[in-house]
Amino acid sequence: MDFALYGQLWRRRPVRKLLLVAMVARLPHSAAGVLLTLHVVQTLGLGYGAAGAVAALLTIGIAVGAPWRGRRVDTAGLRVALIPSIVAEAVVWSIAPHLSYPGLLGAALVGGVFALPIFSVVRQSLGIMTTQPQRRTAFALDSICTEVTFMVGPALAALVGVQLSTTVGVTAVGVSAALAGLALVWFNPPTRSGQPGAVADDGGAACESDVAAGVESAESAAPAEVAAGQADGASGLRRLMGRARGGFGWFTIGVVVVLVVAAGAGIVLSGTDVGIVAVLRGRGQGEQLGVVFFAWCLASLIGGLVYGAMTRKVHPLVLLLLMAALTIPMGYASDVWSLALLSLPAGFLCAPTLSAASEAVASLVDEARRGEAMGWYGSALTAGTALGSPFTGIMIDTAGPWAGFVGIGFVGVVLCAAGLLAQSMRRRRRAGVGRSPDAVS
Repeated sequence: MDFALYGQLWRRRPVRKLLLVAMVARLPHSAAGVLLTLHVVQTLGLGYGAAGAVAALLTIGIAVGAPWRGRRVDTAGLRVALIPSIVAEAVVWSIAPHLSYPGLLGAALVGGVFALPIFSVVRQSLGIMTTQPQRRTAFALDSICTEVTFMVGPALAALVGVQLSTTVGVTAVGVSAALAGLALVWFNPPTRSGQPGAVADDGGAACESDVAAGVESAESAAPAEVAAGQADGASGLRRLMGRARGGFGWFTIGVVVVLVVAAGAGIVLSGTDVGIVAVLRGRGQGEQLGVVFFAWCLASLIGGLVYGAMTRKVHPLVLLLLMAALTIPMGYASDVWSLALLSLPAGFLCAPTLSAASEAVASLVDEARRGEAMGWYGSALTAGTALGSPFTGIMIDTAGPWAGFVGIGFVGVVLCAAGLLAQSMRRRRRAGVGRSPDAVS
């Protein structure tokens, strides 16, 4: 391990500025979930089921909008791509707390679609501002900053929502997010090579060569297939197929595996949230939720710090497999302190799993499509988060709080097994192509 890598990165002013801006930009969204729940239950006088529907529509909107927002960054540039998000964040969340419940549902969906793409922008920029050997540390450092944000954001949201009003809190989320977007526009971190602040990646050429070759062959397939189509009278169909291959040439089995990891991590993390609440409320210790969440997040922060200092790469599937398996014992906690203690091993792997997955996306996808790929990564993580909560709730309602942790842990292990199988098939296919005479020619 080399902890000096953190110092080297932090001393670089553009990287430091990006991470600080990202922390501020993530703070409103880390508070939004708690504020919307309090607004529906406390201000509108509805139940937690109604609050869950608002959160679900917000999540769906984010999952739908993330790839599109990332693609706009790739094609139009960061500043142009952020303008709709800045306007929408300020307008939607200023109006939303004054709407009736049906109107709030629509606002949550629209707000999610146009949410500031802070996750994909920061990870894409870090991938451009660092070389391949530095990315693990850079992504881990970003994960650490994210953990700090999620320690502060929900607590601050609860304070504002209870002591002031949820209307003020939700409005403040929109205004703060818009200001964060303006800060990103002003800073304008690089998202492509050749832009100011970008670093030539001479360390990742070997890692990206296979993917780059795949993208180039897919994109060059379009004119070749058009010519073939003109020869056999099927040019229209072949042109369409060529464009489709060129547009999604980056979507390889390796990328699919990373998306599976992201979805699995979302399921395990959101399911753990629900499980912690269920266990402590079931034992009459709901007021001590903060103890467990603090221990869980602190373990993740320390895990991210250790992983970022490592010089050896660990596959995200391995990290997710360990995190999912270590989540299962949390179901056997008997009180708040045993639950906090049992949350430490799984929490220790949270930030490393997400950091390793982000590093894999940056290595597998050519930078011309990296923003879109990061958007899909964010959508997979969001979709997993949306699925994890209700699945865990069903398990808890059916068999008890302990079953929530066992259920999501089992799902995570199964997803990892599927990913490992896909990786094995990929290796066998590559080995077969390598032995093929056509491949040699």
